[in-house]
Amino acid sequence: MNSKTKKIVYGALIAAVYAAVTVALAPISYGQIQVRVAEALTIMPFFSSYSIFGLFVGCIIANMIGGNGIFDVVFGSLATLISAIITYYIGKSDLRYKRYLAPLPPVVINGIIIGIELNFLYKLPLVASMLWVGLGELIACYVLGLPLLLYIDKNEKIKSMIG
Repeated sequence: MNSKTKKIVYGALIAAVYAAVTVALAPISYGQIQVRVAEALTIMPFFSSYSIFGLFVGCIIANMIGGNGIFDVVFGSLATLISAIITYYIGKSDLRYKRYLAPLPPVVINGIIIGIELNFLYKLPLVASMLWVGLGELIACYVLGLPLLLYIDKNEKIKSMIG
């Protein structure tokens, strides 16, 4: 398989898995108190830039189905895009603890942006919304995403397939 095709297939797979997991777990994927399990995949840009687009598209699809409207499609998806880009640059950095920093961008970015979104759309308390969303992201990204990152990082065969 040529490199360009591999990148497209890999990005499409990330998008499909992200959207499917988010929608399948809809009761815990949306709202003020949420654990969007698919956000564990936001560690993938640590290994490859072409997972960024897959995460973005998957989030757009999930947010279109989620029922929070165009505001969530735009700003919720942009939060995931920004997080993925930052995670990519963490992966390329020389930071000593970069593996442990890689899951942090979605926790902070989504906590802030989705917290503001929930405040704007539903008049939910701003700080509480930021904290609840951040806590859900912390669970998805550190409890699920970090072990995934560490597993992939130890497995040269998997890294060569996705890198």
